[in-house]
Amino acid sequence: MALREVLQFPDPRLKRKSERIETVTDELRELATDMLDVMYDEPGIGLAAPQVGASVRMIVMDTEWTEEDAERSPIVVVNPEIVTREGTITWNEGCLSVPDFQADVERAERVVVRGTDLDGKPFEEDARELRAVCFQHEIDHLDGMLFIDRISRLKRSMYVKKRKKQLREEQEESGPSVRSGRGL
Repeated sequence: MALREVLQFPDPRLKRKSERIETVTDELRELATDMLDVMYDEPGIGLAAPQVGASVRMIVMDTEWTEEDAERSPIVVVNPEIVTREGTITWNEGCLSVPDFQADVERAERVVVRGTDLDGKPFEEDARELRAVCFQHEIDHLDGMLFIDRISRLKRSMYVKKRKKQLREEQEESGPSVRSGRGL
């Protein structure tokens, strides 16, 4: 089974605001399973639906899991929203959609998140530190925001320049695309 591809900056689909989920369907349950498979494979501790090309408000997380410890405790949250923010913490963040870059980001130290699970049951968590940061990071994706949108303009522009160069080099390595002389 092929895993879904993680969209990477500067893919414009990462900047779209996601649609609220009105009804959880089997297709959405399958999406959640696919997202968890991708998150663990990459590996990561969180993933938002837009990162795999689905413009819906759903996130998956497992902040306890590590590659060394195979035990998993995933959560899936549909239509997550932050209802309380308290304190400030600076966390060094990375992102599966922002390759080869990490930066310190200022976030709320504590958040209360509400949403539902895949069965429509209410979900609420009072999260602190890493879990709070992860919730904020993933919910930002649902609003079309990347963590690099929260860092200084200078650091962001340095990353953008580096990323564009990297993409140009990858394109040059793959060689020119083959085209027929006729239109489609």
